[in-house]
Amino acid sequence: MKLYNLKDHNEQVSFAQAVTQGLGKNQGLFFPLELPEFSLTEIDDMLNMDFVTRSAKILAAFIGDEIPQEALEARVRTAFTFPAPVSQVEGDVGCLELFHGPTLAFKDFGGRFMAQMLTAISGDKPVTILTATSGDTGAAVAHAFYGLKNVRVVILYPNGKISPLQEKLFCTLGGNIETVAVDADFDACQALVKQAFDDEELKTALGLNSANSINISRLLAQICYYFEAVAQLPQEARNQLVVSVPSGNFGDLTAGLLAKALGLPIKRFIAATNANDTVPRFLKEGEWKPNATQATLSNAMDVSQPNNWPRVEELFRRKIWRLNELGYAAVDDETTKATMRELKDKGYLSEPHAAIAYRALRDQLKPGEYGLFLGTAHPAKFKESVEDILGEPLPLPKELAERADLPLLSHHLPADFAQLRKLMMAR
Repeated sequence: MKLYNLKDHNEQVSFAQAVTQGLGKNQGLFFPLELPEFSLTEIDDMLNMDFVTRSAKILAAFIGDEIPQEALEARVRTAFTFPAPVSQVEGDVGCLELFHGPTLAFKDFGGRFMAQMLTAISGDKPVTILTATSGDTGAAVAHAFYGLKNVRVVILYPNGKISPLQEKLFCTLGGNIETVAVDADFDACQALVKQAFDDEELKTALGLNSANSINISRLLAQICYYFEAVAQLPQEARNQLVVSVPSGNFGDLTAGLLAKALGLPIKRFIAATNANDTVPRFLKEGEWKPNATQATLSNAMDVSQPNNWPRVEELFRRKIWRLNELGYAAVDDETTKATMRELKDKGYLSEPHAAIAYRALRDQLKPGEYGLFLGTAHPAKFKESVEDILGEPLPLPKELAERADLPLLSHHLPADFAQLRKLMMAR
């Protein structure tokens, strides 16, 4: 598999290189040189396969012969040990629940697959994973790499801007997992990560790699659950499918669009954001004008400069799709709360991110269409706000209950690269 740098098309790398390098020159994202496509017959056959077999086939279409099929399937089997069920919410709407993994968020799929790929590729070479999180990435990456030999993980997160239980999930592990609470927002954490990757000495000394959704292995893993969703739908729903994606860094939407590019029958997508509405404003007005990031109820989407957007634009350009066919919505906190209550009245317990995706979907779904919205995290990860909004206690699943009372092990830093560098070089 060859990938090229979106900022410098002359830089072309293998899948293994893209996974270990993370970013290209000038912080450019890697993108597949070939966009594989399955025939309608192949798609039908694949939708009858089990999740792991089908996922290995999807991933092989991108990875090629760099990893033998048998080895790839074994790695996928180790990574995807939990389901991605579609839960019926209304007659014409379902929720693709992506929170049944060890850290109760969709990022378990990408994090665990990336850990498998990185250990397959790097063997005994020491690697340092440096990543920023707005909530769920941190836990998924920490748990996916926890205890793996020759891997050190450093995770930056905005201090006080993720939910207390999100923080407990990955800041209580210790061992090869180091967490850093940064006195700033997520975009500042992301900027520190990019500075580290621009520091050649640091990169070489530590064997630096990123596990954000900018890493191509994470993105490819996410394609798989779109196929899994469609496999669970009746034929009439498959023919008129609209998918609403809660969007922060836009990795999930990119993966869905790649699934469509492979031939998966998805009629259209809706990019659902919160008040951090850079993309909806861009799609409406044609100008890219990020505002300062605002803190919202749906904190994992508090991103005003989404890193994956260049990949979305590239895919539309390559497939000759029209950007004005991409649905969009920006949902404020009050509407999010009202929507969570509305879903509860329908018998479905949800959290802010999924509620935003549902709201956008319900508002834009046409008669005869079937809508699917992504449930990206378990409601209990936002226990305080969900209980406050819905006015009832929320029991903790065991994954959270067993970490809730453990002490936080995080370092505390200002948004200062010199101090982060010192911390990272100290070991």
